[in-house]
Parts: sequence; structure tokens; C-alpha cells
Amino acid sequence: MIVVIGCGNPNRLDDGSGIEVLRRLEARGLGRDAQRVRLLAAGTDGMATMFAARGCQTLIVVDACRSGSDPGAVFEVPGDELEQRYQPSLNLHDFRWDHALFAGRKVFREQFPSDVVVLLIEVQTTELGIGLSEPVSSAVAKVSDRIEDLVRSRLLARAETS
Repeated sequence: MIVVIGCGNPNRLDDGSGIEVLRRLEARGLGRDAQRVRLLAAGTDGMATMFAARGCQTLIVVDACRSGSDPGAVFEVPGDELEQRYQPSLNLHDFRWDHALFAGRKVFREQFPSDVVVLLIEVQTTELGIGLSEPVSSAVAKVSDRIEDLVRSRLLARAETS
């Protein structure tokens, strides 16, 4: 199974880009066959990311980022390059998807996917509000296409080896 997780807060303008990508993929019918592809809007819940990834073969995470690049820039990175050890605090609100990748691998071991792709979209603004800036909206369209390509290629590769 392939799990696609959209992260972010849609009430913070461009931070909602991961959720918007999922909405577009859903509209295309990508998650219709839940036995093969599952879509999850995790918001800012790293724990949901960790548990949703358990048992899948491929995990695709999409989120907003702030790296200093031009708004709408897209980065595709292997998950193992971004996973981070979580430094425990008194709450889990700061347990993000990058922590979930690290913790999930430690907790679930071979039940956690080794095929993890992260797509990040550079934000223009994360002020309060609903909607995406123009450069981020354009990037969301590109990322939606890329995820659809990733999913199809992995499903095809699995069908060929079956």
C-alpha cells in the first residue's frame, strides 16, 4: 500500500499547501482504491503520520517549508535525509512528521516503510487566513502531478513483480 500524507495548517495561508495537494489528489480519484493508495490529511499531527505509515510499502509526505528560497519552490527529498530525533517535552504538539519518520523507524522497525519521499513547498506567507498565494498554488499543482506520477510508477512496478 502507498500512503500519501498532507501536512500543514490550512488556517495559515500557504502552510495549508499539503492539505490542498491531498484535496486535489482526492478530486482526481487517487485514493479511491484504499487497499492500494490511502490519502491522509494529518494537519500538524506527527503521531498520526507515524501510525498511518505503519505497514505501508511507500510513504509520501507533502508539507510547506521555509528555507529562504523563492516562494513556490519545490523540494523532493528522500525521507531518511529529513528524519530527526525527537527531543521529548511535556507535550506532543511539537512532534512533527520529521520526528515521526525517525520514531516510526525505531518503534515499528520492518513494519515502517523504507521507501519514503518528502515533497516540500516553499511558502510565501503563513499569516492567519485561508487560501494560497499564487506561487504556492502553482507549486501545489506541480506537486499533485508529481505525486500522481510517483504513485502510478510504484503501483506499476509492484504489478510487474507480482
